Amino acid sequence: MAVKEEILALVVDAIQEPRRLDAYVASKQEKVSRSQLSDEKTQLYLNGKPVKKSRLVKEGDRIEVHYQEACFEGIVAEDIPLDVLYEDQEMLVINKEQGMVVHPAAGNHEHTLVHALLFRYGQDFSSALEDDEEGEVENTELSVRPGIVHRLDKDTSGVLVIARNRQSHKNLSEQFKERTTRKVYITLAKGVFKERTGSIRTNLKRDGNDRKKFTTCSSGEGRDARTDYTVLRQYRDFALVRIELFTGRTHQIRVHFKSIGHTLLGDPLYGKAEGLTLMLHALLLEVASPSTGRRIRCTAPMPERFRVLLKTAPRPASARVRSGSFPTATGRD
Repeated sequence: MAVKEEILALVVDAIQEPRRLDAYVASKQEKVSRSQLSDEKTQLYLNGKPVKKSRLVKEGDRIEVHYQEACFEGIVAEDIPLDVLYEDQEMLVINKEQGMVVHPAAGNHEHTLVHALLFRYGQDFSSALEDDEEGEVENTELSVRPGIVHRLDKDTSGVLVIARNRQSHKNLSEQFKERTTRKVYITLAKGVFKERTGSIRTNLKRDGNDRKKFTTCSSGEGRDARTDYTVLRQYRDFALVRIELFTGRTHQIRVHFKSIGHTLLGDPLYGKAEGLTLMLHALLLEVASPSTGRRIRCTAPMPERFRVLLKTAPRPASARVRSGSFPTATGRD
């Protein structure tokens, strides 16, 4: 494992009262953790001068965090089967199975999607995606995450797109940034919904008491997030829900549904697993071809873990099924 020297720069925005530097930095971004801020190798600067993490900051202050990022260079390719929905010379779209980690990270140094991609395309795949001198590729961590444009949590299954070269990586990254992609999920959410449809629009920020979690917050904090949903089928204790994401924040669906009192089945972080695995699946992803602009739509069928549970789940007498509620075909373009 190697390390890279990284610099995070922030300007303190409007805050009601001075805050500790480490608390402010942790609340405004996800890249540098509290543990990294406390690392003796990390250097903190306020308005160009070295300071301690406990230093108070105010509106307009300039913060720089000089830290080290682990780079998993020399990753060994692994022959891990992938469920391919679509593939051409520019990108690969897969149906990621539940339990697969997307890229190497602490505690998951092997058996990730990146390992599988290196086996499928060879070591040239990683070098073909390295950043150039002018920094055209936004993702500067390609030695850690070659080809990865977006992510799904370990326990979330479904459609995931991977760039196969530098040009397509830049194009696809821009599509996600500009929100021109279409992302549809299905989930099983606890409780009985009062409304058939809804739109959740609350900002998200990292939980100050647990850095593994995120929480909703006021419009003056965190990052904007929008989740629209439709209840497809109401059961006695939970509902099958179709979700369309208009933003892609970490744990967005899980946090938003908790905020309206409907935690996801099998979610051990924001609810209780109760012997189940997380019932969240990326059903559909639509992107534009990086070279032609042609819209490419891929769908991943409802997973077996959903079907097994739905087959025996009791339904209330008033429940109704909407015809044609969700696509079930495999990937098509």
